[in-house]
Amino acid sequence: MGMQVEQVMAFETRTEPPGLEIQVNFGVFAGRDVTPAEIDELGRLLVPEVGDVSIVAEERHELGAGHEAAVHLVRIEVPAEELPDDGLAEFTQKLIGLAEIWARQCIAERHADVADL
Repeated sequence: MGMQVEQVMAFETRTEPPGLEIQVNFGVFAGRDVTPAEIDELGRLLVPEVGDVSIVAEERHELGAGHEAAVHLVRIEVPAEELPDDGLAEFTQKLIGLAEIWARQCIAERHADVADL
């Protein structure tokens, strides 16, 4: 007898917050979404520095009375156990620097002007 798996469209999750979260305003400067290949490249830069890392690409829609905006973000989540015991500020700045270098390279290779969107 086969097991039937229920497919659920939306569900609640509860997660522990990451030890460190860095957000990259990718879409503001690139004028486009990040590609899966670009996320992989960012991972190759970060893993030697942090070990385990999560990279989330998201499109956020901010809506309100009389305004709306869509923002393409890349979020880097470093678990607390991967953070150094001391020198956290320097570690954080190093990761931010790597993220900025990565983003600038991506934008230089492929940029969409706002007028093109």
